[in-house]
Amino acid sequence: MRIFVGMILGALILIGAVYVYDSMQTSRVANGEVAQESRTLVNWDVAAQDWNALKARAHEEWTKIASK
Repeated sequence: MRIFVGMILGALILIGAVYVYDSMQTSRVANGEVAQESRTLVNWDVAAQDWNALKARAHEEWTKIASK
């Protein structure tokens, strides 16, 4: 159980660290193509869209299971 909690905590810390790193970097979209060396690691808009799609599908599946 401790290993499982440690893996989850490690994943959350990794995601948080990448988010903090990316929030301090200059966006290539905001500053044009000259900001090549300051690109972010994650496209957070796409990640948010995928997360919302995953939540919606999980909710639909849960509704189907709960209605039986």
